[in-house]
Amino acid sequence: MKKGKTVAEKILSRKSGSDAYAGDIVEAEIDYVMVNDVTGPIAFKEFDALGCEPIREGIVLIPDHFVPNKDIASAQQALEMKQFARRHGIDNYFEVGRSGVCHQMMVDEGFAAPGRLIVGADSHTCTYGGLGAFSTGIGSTEAAACFALRRLWFRVPETIKVELTGAFKGYACGKDLILKIVSDIGVDGATYMALEFGGPGMANVPVHDRLTIANMVIEAGGKAGIFPADELTEAFVHGRARGEYQAVHPDPDASYTRVLEYDLGDIGPMVALPHLPENGRLVDEVDVTIDQAFLGSCTNGRIEDLRIAADIIRGRQVHPDVRMIVVPASPEVFLKATEEGLVADFVRAGAFVSGPTCAACLGGHMGVLADGERCVSSTNRNFIGRMGHKGSEVYLASPAVVAASALAGRIVTPDTAKEVGA
Repeated sequence: MKKGKTVAEKILSRKSGSDAYAGDIVEAEIDYVMVNDVTGPIAFKEFDALGCEPIREGIVLIPDHFVPNKDIASAQQALEMKQFARRHGIDNYFEVGRSGVCHQMMVDEGFAAPGRLIVGADSHTCTYGGLGAFSTGIGSTEAAACFALRRLWFRVPETIKVELTGAFKGYACGKDLILKIVSDIGVDGATYMALEFGGPGMANVPVHDRLTIANMVIEAGGKAGIFPADELTEAFVHGRARGEYQAVHPDPDASYTRVLEYDLGDIGPMVALPHLPENGRLVDEVDVTIDQAFLGSCTNGRIEDLRIAADIIRGRQVHPDVRMIVVPASPEVFLKATEEGLVADFVRAGAFVSGPTCAACLGGHMGVLADGERCVSSTNRNFIGRMGHKGSEVYLASPAVVAASALAGRIVTPDTAKEVGA
């Protein structure tokens, strides 16, 4: 008698036309393959060497890492992406001004949807699992093969079940939960595994937090992070998703390699100390002054993140020793933030606000750190030299903690910032 399947097993079975379980090797049909301005040029060169026609409607090209072009080298990368799109007649190309951080664009533009299999030449492609997709990062040469075949081989991953109960309290959010999970299991604790979230507490995790959590599953080595679609998912993708999709849910008798249990009410504001995302601590246990506060990225650059931060900052001033940089993740987010007055709130508080781009997240531009500088950031990685000089330090935290710290000049919770009158 065959056992039940996890969401990962079901999606890869369906997309490969096989009866697949963890450990099996399958060749599966993908829904979309995405590349950005950094990973794209390598894929373009490899694809053109194949001398075949691309699967045009399945390719998505999103310049985001070094745009607007910061130097000649990045200008050349962006140009190669534009030329590839024109040469092959690819419609899903998003020029600067109509583009943003690639993973937010994949969500905003309806490419991500429940039950889909999506790959991207960027490690944080796992973000779309927040909408019930199986999505994962690949290399540029693999992307080139997908351009030609729309198929790719996978080893079906084992799955860790994350059982959620309760509800978040105060300013705690999805970023705090994933920092807690990564600190508990380590940066290699889920290597080539899927993390499947469930339990009664999942209904209390809003979609924007699910995207944040799925985004950072890779920081534990995960292949994918998946929230099975529910009413919140359906409400989010309704009228947004391109084409048809079919949600996938786990079987009651699915087999998991491990079960992790978290009461959301026990999760407090977290911060990951340098130089690994697994170095999680409660914010109240940390006493660190900062030079920069960065709010943005594919992890926490959504409109909900900006609303939370603006509510904390509104009518107050960024600490005189701190520069705060706010980068909406997409044109949709930027426009909403402008219409709602959030941009004005940040500017009046003394923050710098830009249009959508990856910016300082990867140490590209617009917030690169000098030797000895410290940054509290809503991004996903804090490796040595991640945002600039190897002597700099990055502390990962939620939008609420980033905003509160910008006011206080040191890493604090919003409640502490209020207490000290920051």
